[in-house]
Amino acid sequence: MSQDRGTTSPADPGGDETLSEAFRAVARQLRHLSQDFLAPWDITPSQWRALRVLMRDGAMRLSGLSGQLRIAARSTTEVVDALEARGLVERRPDPGDRRATLVEVTEHGASVLDAIRVASGTQAERAFDRLSQTDRAHLARILRKLRD
Repeated sequence: MSQDRGTTSPADPGGDETLSEAFRAVARQLRHLSQDFLAPWDITPSQWRALRVLMRDGAMRLSGLSGQLRIAARSTTEVVDALEARGLVERRPDPGDRRATLVEVTEHGASVLDAIRVASGTQAERAFDRLSQTDRAHLARILRKLRD
């Protein structure tokens, strides 16, 4: 059995789905699970990612946040605008450059992020319940290798 595209495997007897198609399908499922999970906080997955980056790395310029999130500057502005409207982040002048603005997590944003973090531990695990510990370790290793 080949390890790449379109081959027959026990999980896919017809061999019609490529590895990249299966990966995209799982990513789509995880995105939907995240959206459903985050709904009680009225937070999108993109907003959640931005909050996590800002919490981890501290105040930063929008351009830095765009780079960390790997999204366009315009999209970052939309994400930050939505978070700011909810009082989860705030913009303030950059003390090193009065023309620039920094974005940082507010106390309210930190408390919402903590609540999500506590609840997400069990939610994230449920997505991978069907995998054995060994399969989880292999998947984590493979995903890190693909990411890097």
